[in-house]
Amino acid sequence: MGILAQLITSFVASAGFGILFNAPKKVLVQCGLNGMVGWIVYYVLVERGMDTVPATILAAMLVAMISRFFSKIYKTPIIIFNVSGIIPLVPGGMAYNAMRSVVQNDYLLAFQYSTKVMLLAGGIAMGLMFSEVVNQIMLKTAGKKQKTQL
Repeated sequence: MGILAQLITSFVASAGFGILFNAPKKVLVQCGLNGMVGWIVYYVLVERGMDTVPATILAAMLVAMISRFFSKIYKTPIIIFNVSGIIPLVPGGMAYNAMRSVVQNDYLLAFQYSTKVMLLAGGIAMGLMFSEVVNQIMLKTAGKKQKTQL
């Protein structure tokens, strides 16, 4: 699948989930853009040879940073952008394959899929957390600089 198809499908998936999540109409495009950027970063990193877990962490960090930016501009809770933006990174197909392998009694393959799903889900959580930690450090550093200048 070409990069244009990746862009379009990730945008539609993120914006569509924004609709399901009852995001305000004025931010649906931004929800789609957030998910699209996160997915393209993940896709390009994996295509260039990076493992999927670190690529997921970096993409989730970017999604969280963009979410914070959009939430400030559009005065909307950050969770709206975070959830919509993370949707393309969620390993749903792999989780399905894990459950299918269990049903087919292929436990070794099911264990491999399940382990990868847990690593990717943990990577999403870590990416969101790391982004928030970096943001808090930047805010505290900026606050200290302002106090020293006064």
